[in-house]
Amino acid sequence: QVQLVESGGGLVQAGGSLRLSCAASGKTVSKYAMGWFRQAPGKEREFVAAITWSGGSTYYKDSVKGRFTISRDNAKNTVYLQMNSLKPEDTAVYYCAADPEGWALHVQGSYDYWGQGTQVTVSS
Repeated sequence: QVQLVESGGGLVQAGGSLRLSCAASGKTVSKYAMGWFRQAPGKEREFVAAITWSGGSTYYKDSVKGRFTISRDNAKNTVYLQMNSLKPEDTAVYYCAADPEGWALHVQGSYDYWGQGTQVTVSS
């Protein structure tokens, strides 16, 4: 089993930055693709970003391209989401997830393991 714990969320003004971390335990995720999803109040959870196991490829939701960067440190079993130029519409609970197969990384059903989420609130 893989346990994922997100951290780094908080309250920030529009234009500010936050760095989310997702620490894995129980099993190494170095061969897993990893993703970040988010769920805003009253909305369904949506894909934000994903990274292949090697870190060689990354994928982003169109609205975060150029502002968010996903990265990973396999030695630390940790994945990061650097979020810059934050907007009020980025307000959501952010979840990280692990996908052992590495296919269809924008699809929630591809992921076997999920964290509990961390709240990100962007004030205008």
